Amino acid sequence: MSEAVDTVKDSKKKTGAGEFVREVREELNRTSFPSSEDVRNTTIIVIIAVIFFAIYLFLIDQGWTYVLQGLTWLVNQIAGI
Repeated sequence: MSEAVDTVKDSKKKTGAGEFVREVREELNRTSFPSSEDVRNTTIIVIIAVIFFAIYLFLIDQGWTYVLQGLTWLVNQIAGI
């Protein structure tokens, strides 16, 4: 885990564009990026999860449709329509 670093400076102090670029480069040097294998693995996990939940929600929706059509049929039978 990364350590919290106090990078908040006096907000009233105005800096120029050069100072801003230097600070951005310093921050990027402290940033760690995931490897391509990590990105690939998490992408596969996300795709599998999306497919799973899409199928799950489709089946739940189809089940509720079946139940509601059955209830509609039953009410129509009781009402004599």
